[in-house]
Amino acid sequence: MKIIMLGAPGAGKGTQAKQISTKYEIPHISTGDIFRANIKNGTDLGKKAKEYMDKGALVPDELTCDLVMDRIQQEDCKNGFILDGFPRTIPQAEALENALTAAQQTMDYAINVDVPDENIIKRMGGRRACLNCGATYHVEFNPTKVEGVCDSCGSEIVLREDDKPETVKNRLNVYHNQTQPLIDFYNKKGILKTVDGTQSLDKVFEDIVTILGDR
Repeated sequence: MKIIMLGAPGAGKGTQAKQISTKYEIPHISTGDIFRANIKNGTDLGKKAKEYMDKGALVPDELTCDLVMDRIQQEDCKNGFILDGFPRTIPQAEALENALTAAQQTMDYAINVDVPDENIIKRMGGRRACLNCGATYHVEFNPTKVEGVCDSCGSEIVLREDDKPETVKNRLNVYHNQTQPLIDFYNKKGILKTVDGTQSLDKVFEDIVTILGDR
C-alpha cells in the first residue's frame, strides 16, 4: 500500500501518517524528519534546507527527489510506504510518478487532510519542539508534563522559527500557490481521498481507516 499524505502545514497529516504506519506496518517517510536530522548534524544539505525552512519556503526539488527515491527503494518499503511532505509540487509529483513507473509501481492513495487556514495558524502557534530529540508538543492539545521541558529527554522545548505566526502565514501562501495543485493532480489520477482534519485525531484516523480498509 503506497500512500501520499496531502494537506497544509499543520493540518496533522504527520500525526495521521504515524498512526497509519503503525496499523499497516509500513514505513512513514517524512522529508521534514530527514531535513531536521541533517540540520541537527550540520550537513551541507541541512544547512541549505534550513535557509529555506526558516523562511517558510519550500526546499528545492533537487535537495529532495533523489533522497526520497533512494529511501523508498529500501527493503522495508517492499510492502508499501507513506510519503509525508513529498511531493510538494507538480514537478515533484511527475518525477515521482516517472520513477515509480520505471519500477513498475504506482501510488494507491493520496489522502488530503483538509483544515482551514485560521485553524492551522492557531494550532501551529501552540506547537513546541525539542531541538535535541525531535519530540513535538502543543501547549493546549499535547502539553509537556513539566512546562518548557521535553518529556523524552529533559531538554528545553521551543517555538520553532517555522511555527511562528508570520512564518506560518508565509508557509500557507506557499502551500496554496505551489502544493495545493497536487489535490487536482491526484484527483485526476483517481486516487485522491479527502478527510475533515478539524475533527478529533481519533475521528480523522477512523475516517482514514475506512478509506484504506481495516486489515
